Amino acid sequence: MSGGPSASGRFPRFRVLDVPLTACRRAEAVAEIVRMVRERERGHVCVFTADSVLKCHDDPRLAAVARTSAMTLCDGMPLVFLGRRAARLPLDRCYGPDVMLETLDRGRAAGLRHYFYGGADEETSRRLRENVLARFPGLQICGAEVPPFRPLTEEERRETAARIDASGADVVWVGLGTPKQDFWMADMRPLLRAPVLVAVGAAFAFHAGTVRQAPRWMMRAGLEWLFRLCAEPRRLWRRYLLGNPRFLWLVARQALTGRPARLGAVGQTAAAPR
Repeated sequence: MSGGPSASGRFPRFRVLDVPLTACRRAEAVAEIVRMVRERERGHVCVFTADSVLKCHDDPRLAAVARTSAMTLCDGMPLVFLGRRAARLPLDRCYGPDVMLETLDRGRAAGLRHYFYGGADEETSRRLRENVLARFPGLQICGAEVPPFRPLTEEERRETAARIDASGADVVWVGLGTPKQDFWMADMRPLLRAPVLVAVGAAFAFHAGTVRQAPRWMMRAGLEWLFRLCAEPRRLWRRYLLGNPRFLWLVARQALTGRPARLGAVGQTAAAPR
């Protein structure tokens, strides 16, 4: 049994731009989170879309967070397509909201204790807790908080870590949006005893019922971006109308040049010491 940080070598990783992505199925990702809790392995889990990978390309700090993760899951269908075609690996979409729900459900039998960190406001946090408790009787939620919309001071970081540790959390779900949630995990990982931190983006709003999810057929077809663009055009137009073509161009360039690594190159990634 290990008490140190974990970078799971149980699944292969394939390279898209600067990011080694974990090739696994959703059920395997959930089982790995439960295993890490059971064996008290400390690690963080990133859940990435194509936009997240693009952000890594622009910010080496975010790429470093992904490289030292226990898993960097493929939330977006374009990443799944690349894993299947370029790397020829068996994987499916590890959609953050679904990974969260399945872990909450499966974790009941193992007695997992969950902490929710993030959300747009207190009302979203309250509705999230009510909805998942109604859906999963016996679920153990040991705490929740909505942080201020600014960087935490050093004192606040330590106070936050103390609160989460005092709650006895096994899994800390982080809903702050990329890259803020990923940097939070990297900053807080050395301070927290909780085995697993998982960044799940908009999952809090979806499960609270404050934001609509795309229909499943659009998700399977890789068209969730279009649904979200239509729902929130002022907030998301730049991400999708500018970001999507840029992502495709960079991936095509990687496929042609093999830089920064061959597209879909398969290997393992080890955690940096903390």
